[in-house]
Amino acid sequence: MSEDIEIDLDDLNRRMDGAMAALRQEFASLRTGRASATMVEPIMVDAYGAMTPINQVGTVNVPEPRMVTINVWDKALVGKVERAIRDSGLGINPVVDGPIIRLPIPELNEERRTQLTKVAAQYAEHARVAIRNVRRDGMDRIKKAKTAGMSEDEQKIWSDEIQELTDKAIAAVDKLLETKQQEIMQV
Repeated sequence: MSEDIEIDLDDLNRRMDGAMAALRQEFASLRTGRASATMVEPIMVDAYGAMTPINQVGTVNVPEPRMVTINVWDKALVGKVERAIRDSGLGINPVVDGPIIRLPIPELNEERRTQLTKVAAQYAEHARVAIRNVRRDGMDRIKKAKTAGMSEDEQKIWSDEIQELTDKAIAAVDKLLETKQQEIMQV
């Protein structure tokens, strides 16, 4: 292969991994009927005159599969934390028990589960598109390298490697989607 013409596979792989990381984060935000401490991470509480993440005003635990508890450190903030949870749009009614706030996670009905699997499929498709865009960028680099003097054999080798990276990344997206859909449909 030519020394002056190089396709950065590590960069392409890193960008594909970034799409996978974004997909995992989107999947974590989907409520599956099962309790998770990540459900309350985006909630901000008006504490001491500043908007503060909920995990910085109390300890978030998952003692049961359908229960999240928040042990608020400052008893004066219990009402504010409860209000922040109610206003968050999670659709969960907090139960206050002294400094501890319990969040019982309701069962998902079949219709809602089906909707969530469709949302998960949309997230996965966005990740696939992002991966394909990275692939296209790599193929464009090969075309530019062709004009700079890259041989056809080298072009074939590079395009095969980029396609292999793409196939692996899309297979990983499909596996993540399948796992998430099974998790959502699990009663």
